[in-house]
Amino acid sequence: MRIYKVGGAVRDRLLGRPVTDIDWVVVGATTEDMLAKGFRPVGADFPVFLHPKSGEEYALARTERKSGRGYGGFTFHASPEVTLEEDLIRRDLTINAMAEDDQQNLTDPYHGQRDLEARLLRHVSPAFAEDPLRVLRVARFAARYAALGFTVAPETLDLMRQLSESGELQALTAERIWKEISRALMEDQPQVFIEVLRACGALNVLMPEVDALFGVPQPQAHHPEIDTGAHTLSALEQAARHKQPLTVRWACLLHDLGKGLTPKEEWPRHIAHEFKGLKLIKAVNERFKAPRDCQELALLVGEYHTHGHRALELKPSTLLELLQSFDVYRRPQRFEEFIAACEMDARGRKGLEERSYPQADYLRGAATAARSVAVQPLLEKGFKGPELGEAIKRERLKALKAYKETASI
Repeated sequence: MRIYKVGGAVRDRLLGRPVTDIDWVVVGATTEDMLAKGFRPVGADFPVFLHPKSGEEYALARTERKSGRGYGGFTFHASPEVTLEEDLIRRDLTINAMAEDDQQNLTDPYHGQRDLEARLLRHVSPAFAEDPLRVLRVARFAARYAALGFTVAPETLDLMRQLSESGELQALTAERIWKEISRALMEDQPQVFIEVLRACGALNVLMPEVDALFGVPQPQAHHPEIDTGAHTLSALEQAARHKQPLTVRWACLLHDLGKGLTPKEEWPRHIAHEFKGLKLIKAVNERFKAPRDCQELALLVGEYHTHGHRALELKPSTLLELLQSFDVYRRPQRFEEFIAACEMDARGRKGLEERSYPQADYLRGAATAARSVAVQPLLEKGFKGPELGEAIKRERLKALKAYKETASI
């Protein structure tokens, strides 16, 4: 029995990055050998075990063969005869196909270290094209390591393009796709994830609504970058730069989908794009079974982001309707995330990344003013039922009028 550290732990150590998860591969052992040493089996499809003390995953060296469509369409073979090199060749990228023993002696049969130095994401073997999930994984790695200068090797991008055109991406489950998307959006440069998907044709397959934004112009006075797709990527980049949560990043990606529906003869204006985009946002949400908080914020930001930008001009009644739509009284955090998404949208414009966004504090102040209305005095006056609701609304409107006058002095 020989045990090796493999994959990401080796890659990140060589890059000088923090090592979080460690995976191990065991060569020359059987399931019985592992059980005898106290390892606990957890793999349903192939032999994976948890270490009795550390809880880290140890997998028996294995080979795999394509037997069906999609990510799960493989049969695996694990035995003591499978070599380390045979196990490593089934991995996706050369930089993930390195192993080291307990003395940190490197086994690198597919030149992963060379590609680390060249800053290349390159596939290990033609078997790469058998697993459609790898299109998303490589795009995610590109987003993670973009700051270090990594790019996707042209021949790997060609294989990703073939996979995108093959129909295999449609065989992936919504859950698997969302897992990759959500992880990629939380990388330091999530816009690179979208760029790589677009470069290999996968964006048009998975999110044609986002792909349709590229090449669609906007008024230069408001959007110096002009292209709607470029603006969407910039807003996403700003969301990552400002350490926004997944909900905000997802909303930034989808907020302008309605602009992809504008007839060319109406370009570069996009009248009512906020409402036109809602059905597209809903479709993307449902396609990937996005978590409820992501779905809700994306729809609200899609519908109301221009209200956010025009906050200082809104009438008190419109401002109240906006606050009611977000249920700021019971869900203040969601409104805070809406404000953040609006700010990232405003900053996601060429040359305006550092411009202040006074609308943010103004909206926060409006929410505070509306929330300050006390219900108890109205109850004491005898209001109840629908009448109470109307009385609360009148008092909140009064508070917003007073706030607007104070804020504009």
